[in-house]
Amino acid sequence: MLPDLDRLIRLQRLDNASVEARRTIEAIPTRMAELDAQLDASRKKVDEAKQRLDDQKQVRQAVEKVLAETQAKLSRFKEQLMAVKTNKEYTAVQHEIATAEAHANKLEDDIIEHMVQADELTEEVKSTEQVEQKDRSEIELARTKLEIERAEIEQQLAGTSSEREKLASDLSEATLRLFDSIAGQRQGLAVVEARDGHCTVCNVRLRPQVFNQILLNTGLVRCDSCMRILYHDPNNTHHKLSTGDTTK
Repeated sequence: MLPDLDRLIRLQRLDNASVEARRTIEAIPTRMAELDAQLDASRKKVDEAKQRLDDQKQVRQAVEKVLAETQAKLSRFKEQLMAVKTNKEYTAVQHEIATAEAHANKLEDDIIEHMVQADELTEEVKSTEQVEQKDRSEIELARTKLEIERAEIEQQLAGTSSEREKLASDLSEATLRLFDSIAGQRQGLAVVEARDGHCTVCNVRLRPQVFNQILLNTGLVRCDSCMRILYHDPNNTHHKLSTGDTTK
């Protein structure tokens, strides 16, 4: 293989690896934000459960206040019953007592129901808190792993950059300038494989004599369409020597 072509292939692979590494690093803040959102959602469930418990407690306290007022009223009615002088007054007070007692009984039933609900809501709070604690631990671990991943990739990038500089210094000035020019025009992709008579990027069918030349890897051959530098990978078995029949 032409030495400069071999260097260009390796240079392109380094650039591809760097692009992928930077893409991964750039995605880390988004992944962090997703973890934060997951933890916020877990916290929100805890807050909502606590709020439901607090609301239920306030409702129960309001019912208990009404019960206390009803019981006080019932006591007054019973005192009045001792002081009535006529059957009519006696019947009226008895009616008030019966009404108050029925109301008090209903309120007591309501309070019992609220107490049962409070127990259920208390369990719900405990359950959501346990889930939140579990989520927090898992998310903290995930964030730590992301930070480690970022550090490792940044270290790899530094190594790749150093390796690229050395490799670029071994290229002729004209060859490096050609690579940089094509890469600048083709989104960083200057050197690509040709396979089965086609450019693997733009998928244009190559002229037979061009593809045959590419199979030799003895020169810098460019795609007639996208103008990228093409090479043949001898480790790839999916290639055919062109015979000049472009219908195949």
